[in-house]
Amino acid sequence: MSYTPKNKVRIVTAASLFDGHDASINIMRRVMQASGVEVIHLGHDRSVQEVVNCAIQEDANAIAMTSYQGGHVEYFKYMYDLLKERGCGHIKIFGGGGGVILPEEIEELHAYGITRIYSPDDGRAMGLQGMIDDLIEKSDFPTGNQLNGEVAHLIERDVKSVARLISAAENYSDQPETQAMLKKVAEEAKKSKTPVLGITGTGGAGKSSLVDEIVRRFLIDFKDKHIGIISVDPSKKKTGGALLGDRIRMNAIRNERVYMRSMATRQSNLAVSKYILDAVNILKAAQYDFIILETSGIGQSDTQITDYSDLSMYVMTPEYGAATQLEKIDMLDFADLVVINKFDKRGAMDALRDVKKQYQRNHKLFDKQPDDMPVFGTIASQFNDPGTNTMYKALMDIVVRKTGLEALTSSFEITNEMSEKIYIIPPNRTRYLSEITENNRNYNKWANQQSEVAQKLFGLRKTIETLSEKPSSSGALQEKLDDRDRLIKELEEVYAKVALELDPKNLELLKNWEAKKRHFQDEYYIFRVRDKEIKIKTHTESLSHTQVPKVAVPKFEAWGEILKWALTENFPGEFPYASGIYPFKREGEDPTRMFAGEGGPERTNKRFHYVSLGMPAKRLSTAFDSVTLYGQDPDHRPDIYGKIGNSGVSVPTLDDAKKLYSGFNLADPKTSVSMTINGPAPTLTAFFMNAAIDQQCELYIKQSGLEEEVNKKIEAIYAEKGVPRPYYNAEAALGKNGDAKNIKLPEGNDGLGLMLLGVTGDQVLPAEVYQKIKADTLKQVRGTVQADILKEDQAQNTCIFSTEFSLRLMGDVQQYFIDHGVRNFYSVSISGYHIAEAGANPISQLAFTLSNGFTFVEYYLSRGMHIDDFAPNLSFFFSNGVDPEYSVIGRVARRIWAKAMKLKYGGNERSQMLKYHIQTSGRSLHAQEIDFNDIRTTLQALYAIYDNCNSLHTNAYDEAITTPTEESVRRAMAIQLIINKELGLAKNENPLQGSFIIEELTDLVEEAVYAEFDRITERGGVLGAMETMYQRGKIQEESLYYETLKHTGEYPIIGVNTFLSSKGSPTVLPREVIRSSTEEKEFQIASTHNLWKRSGEKGEEMLRRLQRVAINNGNVFEELMETVKYCSLGQITKALFEVGGQYRRNM
Repeated sequence: MSYTPKNKVRIVTAASLFDGHDASINIMRRVMQASGVEVIHLGHDRSVQEVVNCAIQEDANAIAMTSYQGGHVEYFKYMYDLLKERGCGHIKIFGGGGGVILPEEIEELHAYGITRIYSPDDGRAMGLQGMIDDLIEKSDFPTGNQLNGEVAHLIERDVKSVARLISAAENYSDQPETQAMLKKVAEEAKKSKTPVLGITGTGGAGKSSLVDEIVRRFLIDFKDKHIGIISVDPSKKKTGGALLGDRIRMNAIRNERVYMRSMATRQSNLAVSKYILDAVNILKAAQYDFIILETSGIGQSDTQITDYSDLSMYVMTPEYGAATQLEKIDMLDFADLVVINKFDKRGAMDALRDVKKQYQRNHKLFDKQPDDMPVFGTIASQFNDPGTNTMYKALMDIVVRKTGLEALTSSFEITNEMSEKIYIIPPNRTRYLSEITENNRNYNKWANQQSEVAQKLFGLRKTIETLSEKPSSSGALQEKLDDRDRLIKELEEVYAKVALELDPKNLELLKNWEAKKRHFQDEYYIFRVRDKEIKIKTHTESLSHTQVPKVAVPKFEAWGEILKWALTENFPGEFPYASGIYPFKREGEDPTRMFAGEGGPERTNKRFHYVSLGMPAKRLSTAFDSVTLYGQDPDHRPDIYGKIGNSGVSVPTLDDAKKLYSGFNLADPKTSVSMTINGPAPTLTAFFMNAAIDQQCELYIKQSGLEEEVNKKIEAIYAEKGVPRPYYNAEAALGKNGDAKNIKLPEGNDGLGLMLLGVTGDQVLPAEVYQKIKADTLKQVRGTVQADILKEDQAQNTCIFSTEFSLRLMGDVQQYFIDHGVRNFYSVSISGYHIAEAGANPISQLAFTLSNGFTFVEYYLSRGMHIDDFAPNLSFFFSNGVDPEYSVIGRVARRIWAKAMKLKYGGNERSQMLKYHIQTSGRSLHAQEIDFNDIRTTLQALYAIYDNCNSLHTNAYDEAITTPTEESVRRAMAIQLIINKELGLAKNENPLQGSFIIEELTDLVEEAVYAEFDRITERGGVLGAMETMYQRGKIQEESLYYETLKHTGEYPIIGVNTFLSSKGSPTVLPREVIRSSTEEKEFQIASTHNLWKRSGEKGEEMLRRLQRVAINNGNVFEELMETVKYCSLGQITKALFEVGGQYRRNM
């Protein structure tokens, strides 16, 4: 039985700064609500300041946080300090972060004053409900029962006093001291002329987003006015709990001129709380200049709001049914404004016309035109929406008209445009996924029919051959021979008739079958590339001198079998590419990736050189710290400071990128770089491209003997600016500060890329030389940026810009790649890894990832790009767990993509080839018996290599509990090296072909993906499904299902819930904890400040130029290539927020 609180307990829940892991806190807040708590949920990526401000404004009992991205000690301590500083030390702090928060850190935080940090072992001992009960019990104390002269502080708009008084009104309205206070407040409120705007409407109409947009415009419009918001959400009758979820949607309230309070109705049949009048009076007494009152959207929403407000707004959507329904909506009689939000929905124009007419009838305004009615169409979710601008201006005009307050006369500029959805996918293309399933299913049907025809022909041909054999008995009658000839003739006629049903290409395929097989069986596979003959050995010899074929060929004889196999499986390198996109694997380049990311760029650069020493190909995979992932700059503020260089590398400037990849020639065809970055991907790509260009400038300078001349130029530039030149500081990782004159480079680093630190090639070389080097370099760089913004919104949440703006940026990157011939660098790696990490099963991972891929295809096509210009720049990224479906994830993906590209989009062979990277599952890395993780990783790597993945990253076994160490990374790489170099069967490159179970699973998984595509289509395609959070809901359900089975033991996990050691397999503590050093953090902050100082006014001008390009719909990436030479990552992100819209979180 769960604990029932004695008082009304209010708890703020969130995930910490730069942390997108919000699935667990979502589950926690649901359990809290069900236990009777009023939860104010803020979602992911919340700074200490935001959480503390919220807790104080809401007069919360406690704060409950998850923190998975490191920097937790600084984060929680800063929160404690800030609460204490604001006189709110009574607010309890709870937290958790899996195995990331170490036991000694938990002890340190408890000693500091944090109420409780829960560890995985607590979870095992107490269970989920047990932890929540403990948290509620510790937070169960009254608020608002002891007033202490708060009324006197109202005039100063003291947030804490305002919050405390509202709690008193809510919780202790019958106490004499509260009554006295309310009387005093009511007298003050009577003198106030502050207008109250009441907003009501149906649930999900977008009231919170609209309030956010009104507040944003109000703050811009009036630089000295303060705004108060009261937002009401319904309580649950059964439990008394409530989800106060309006704050999560609002970005504009992060301002000292805004106060917001969320209230629960505490009586489930009303849209408002009975204490609302008191709350409004308290805000009036505190002299707020404008008050917004938002009710809970229940049903058609009652007219109660009008009792508390001076003017009211009714928010609805176009989806209300027939026009006669409008006659039933009471609020259309009372509202001063009606807003039809989500104006991009079907029938919006009709809805606008009908509502205007209904409004005219209700208000008997027959002397006016229907078009002049105060009814507005808006798309509040769209940045700077013209309809919302018009509505805001009309709203402020009505405020002035009704209240006579000249001080609120708006000077907001508007145009007379209507809200128009900026479509990512044109409305007539929303069925694209079902078109693909129809296309692919038709191909499968056709392949089966053709195989049946071929089988019939084979039967007939064999019969004819049998009949044509000379009879053995010499005394055979002439009559029998005549019969036989007649039969053969008839069979030949039937054969000719049936043969007409066979596609000529398939006939050709059958004729050339034996020759084709011989290609793979002869000693050498020979083919030509541009006049050059290339020979590849087709067999490898084992120690026992067995000739093991690299590609095993089928032994089918029947034509139906052959054709079926050729149309659905085929040889590696042949459509539909089931077993791989190339006939043979590349010699001298295994799919192994060298993975690193920690501390400053120098430390990660050293790790890269360590793990790639002696390897013929350098395939670097980069993890960035969470500050960089969220597009921000390093800073001394504790919640940021703790995360600099932890769980990834800090790269806030172009110089950091140059240091990070120094000593690796980025234009060498054997170098390939993968960057795991999301929201700020375009900026990081611009860093990377410029680092590669400047490396080639450096090589040109050395070849031309210009070193001395260039060095003088750089010295002169820095002497004039009076700032020190940036340098490679290898000692920072060791906790020392290095010397700029005596730089120690790690083994393997020849210093390439460091000559032009602090400048770019165009500052030291003639313009035409630089432009030629730039053009050539862009054509040569190899790598990928994993920037799939769609999966962010579905799973991982490192979204920083609105989805529309993010996709536009990605389209700009792709357009730039087309214009500059960037063919070997993937503009986006469409990722399923994070969908799987958030808990999706393999089929959902594959279906969501491919559907995201096809969404990029549709968007790029709608921008006028040609399929063959961009499809080869797309790649995929999957997670490989131990489920049976993971054994075929690659082959199913290749088949689906190839069929869609060839037959639906008309793409060429290069476009049909799906290239994908596999990372072994992070979800199967357990914090208990961590040595066993290597066994799981080995099996997952085997799946990937047998399925012919193009690139593979094996997780380190200790990643469940810490940043991987040098030793664990070597072990992880050894796994795939041993498979590739030592495992005999892996010398064969198509070991899965011909297996009954693999064929069966391939067909089952392919059909399951099509079924999911159809479900997504029913919800309006990928973007439509994201609006209703279909993908996120499904992922969380599947996650909970797995966790439940794991908890009950129905799903056995060795060393976790079964086969436990004699000690009970406790959570393992890391032997070596990798954290960035203070020197590294300080050096990163100093070098970012150094960049700002040396760029000065030029930097500001570059940011303004970038904003102009964004506003005028120019190519933002093309401009970013220049901006990054003068500005830091955080400056760029902030500038783009102002013109592109920030991401708005969902529940």
